[in-house]
Amino acid sequence: MQRTRILLFTLSTLAGSVALVACGQADQQADQQVAARTAQAMPVGVVTLKSQTVTLTKELPGRIAASQIAEIRPQVSGIVQSRLFVEGSEVKVGQALYQIDSASFDANLASAKAAVARAQASIASNKAKTKRYTELLKINAVSQQDFDEADAAYKQAEADLLTAQAQLKSAQINLDYSTVSSPIKGQISKSAVTVGALVSANQTNALATVTQLDPIYVDLTQSSTELLQLKQALASGAIDAATQTEVKLTLEDGSVYAHTGKLQFSEVTVDPSTGSVTLRAQFANPEKLLLPGMYVRAVIVEGIKTNAILAPQSGISRNHKGQATAMVVNKEGIVEARILQAERTIGSNWLVENGLYAGDQVIVEGLQKVRAGASVQAKPVELTSTSTH
Repeated sequence: MQRTRILLFTLSTLAGSVALVACGQADQQADQQVAARTAQAMPVGVVTLKSQTVTLTKELPGRIAASQIAEIRPQVSGIVQSRLFVEGSEVKVGQALYQIDSASFDANLASAKAAVARAQASIASNKAKTKRYTELLKINAVSQQDFDEADAAYKQAEADLLTAQAQLKSAQINLDYSTVSSPIKGQISKSAVTVGALVSANQTNALATVTQLDPIYVDLTQSSTELLQLKQALASGAIDAATQTEVKLTLEDGSVYAHTGKLQFSEVTVDPSTGSVTLRAQFANPEKLLLPGMYVRAVIVEGIKTNAILAPQSGISRNHKGQATAMVVNKEGIVEARILQAERTIGSNWLVENGLYAGDQVIVEGLQKVRAGASVQAKPVELTSTSTH
């Protein structure tokens, strides 16, 4: 009996040992499989996306236009006696530019003054006569016809005075117009006439041109499609228009203009030949650096978008249908292919409207070596130049 018990105990111990060995081998094999899968996983560089607030801008081509232009023309005829400005200089409102011979206008003014004086004297005479006839008519010392004639003469004298005063005012205006002055403040061009030239009222050719350069306008062109999309985004609340009026300029040489402008208005009609609308911005131009006709590029602020998702351009590609796609590493380390809605770039990023979300790990390095469903090792990558404007 004792031998039997010893034998059973020995067999039980052996069986337990075998089971322990088998379990240990299974765990080791599982660990080896995990290690093998980890060793086989392709390392890729990823960027973890996060939502942020971005300022949406648009670069548009434009031309500089003067805020005011005045073509100087004479309003009376005569001989130019003198030019009273320096060509290319800055002139003020009301500054005399040309003097036209005023001798005939002085004579006309003197004649008009005499006519006024004559009319005033006639009024005095006829008024006294009418007053006398009024009293005489009461005692029938004059006929009704005589009184009526005297009263009509008095009223005619009053009318003659009004006519003479109008002629005096016209003569004074013509005399004033013999001095040609600037209607606006600005920089004047070269003179088209010299002293001694005969000029006529409302002639076709301008004597000179005054151009106001400060402030100055920039006329920008934007496609009607882009303008429609912007208005829809503003109406839906997807974009906040708090700073929509700000405009910055890049000059022809690539330098940035020092002053920030303000958007004034946009045209209400679309140019049928180009499918675009014109937007006008106003800029301060104290240095006279901007001149009419110059080509510039303007960056306008369309609005502010909150909770925006920006994905690096290096992580976005196009499929055979032209759709924007990205490879994303999920929580299990498996690659997923995403189809995105991304219509515009901001700096070195795509602004993603749909398809990517905050927390997604987008592959930016090693894209050529992975495919959807593959196991990968995600390694964070720091990208430089990631603008949010």
